[in-house]
Amino acid sequence: MSIRCTVESAFFIAWSCLEKSGELGPPDESANFLLDAIEAQLRTGERRQLMLANRAIDAYRAAADDRRCRPPR
Repeated sequence: MSIRCTVESAFFIAWSCLEKSGELGPPDESANFLLDAIEAQLRTGERRQLMLANRAIDAYRAAADDRRCRPPR
């Protein structure tokens, strides 16, 4: 499977999961975050779609929790 197909599949899995759970934020921001998370893993050598997706979901949720826990400016 090509890298492009791997990224597309991992992105779709992560996006669908977050969308179904109601956790997905603004589309552009969410898409960029997930793609950045997947790309960072690819640079470390990870190629398993499900692992890429799960780690991107975990990173997204952690970032969302961090944003919620920060005091307002």
